[in-house]
Amino acid sequence: MRFGMPWPGVDVAREAEQAGVSAFCTGDFADHDAYTTLAEIVANTERALVGPAIAYAFARTPYAHATAMRQLHAKAPGRLFLGLGTAAFRINRDWFGVPADRPVERVAETVEAVRAWLHAENGETVRYSGEFHSIDADVRAPVLGRLEVPVLLAAFNKRMAVTAGRVADGVIGHGLFTRSWWTDVVRPAVTKGAAAGPRSEHGWIITAVDDAAPERAIADARRMIAFYLTVKTYDPFVAHHGWEVPVTRLREAFRTGDTDGMAAAVTDEMLTEIAVCGTTTNAKDMLGRRVGALPRDVGYFAPPSFLVGHKRRAAYARSALGLLGSVPAEV
Repeated sequence: MRFGMPWPGVDVAREAEQAGVSAFCTGDFADHDAYTTLAEIVANTERALVGPAIAYAFARTPYAHATAMRQLHAKAPGRLFLGLGTAAFRINRDWFGVPADRPVERVAETVEAVRAWLHAENGETVRYSGEFHSIDADVRAPVLGRLEVPVLLAAFNKRMAVTAGRVADGVIGHGLFTRSWWTDVVRPAVTKGAAAGPRSEHGWIITAVDDAAPERAIADARRMIAFYLTVKTYDPFVAHHGWEVPVTRLREAFRTGDTDGMAAAVTDEMLTEIAVCGTTTNAKDMLGRRVGALPRDVGYFAPPSFLVGHKRRAAYARSALGLLGSVPAEV
């Protein structure tokens, strides 16, 4: 497998690429745009695999996703992937003002409609007809031509993982993923959906390393785990691991704004199964013990972002470089 990281900025990224990081990803949120950041990544990297992990699927039309990738392909041929995710129901409804029902069916069509644009040949009408998307585009300008950009789908629970296997080129795993969730839930579901052979795996790894202040790094990792688990979408994951009691506690703390209480509710078992954190030595040990629990193709060392500023995230990204080489490349 190869290791990557969410885009840490130009200075850290140059160090990272020289150190052996071979993939960078970006994403969407209220203060940053996946494709704007991806353009910066393309302009400041030379060899790394790059792409959104993830772009909000329903915040843009399939045309907009594909056009962004087509333009960036001219600068980074053969290096791009496109990761799409549905986002939460309320984000789609309240932020984007788009229909939020039936996300599994909608994102499956979105992947197919994006591919219709990516695979479009010059001189041919671009067509797609589905329940949610319809394309009948006669593009006379010679600006098309088939692009083989892998389309990956963020999948957490079983239905989405089956869909990723069925319609996408691969799956993007969440930072919460454990060995058991990969091996017992996600991989079997992706395989069930896949009729055309194996699918690639990307995934986030919550990573916080600080040799000078390991306790702070561990606390940041605990808070990140707790923040993720406030979302009820992940209840099947919680039940699978038998973590209902600590998750109930962290959700109660979240409701009262008690962020320290949220972190305290994350058990040592949860921390060990999910994160890589503490000193470099401890983090290497944690990473080594997670062989088999990591995504097969690309794992992103992802610094905690909940209540963690940009400077500290950049420091965590630099510290993560010390973990390179601690897991065999063939794993």
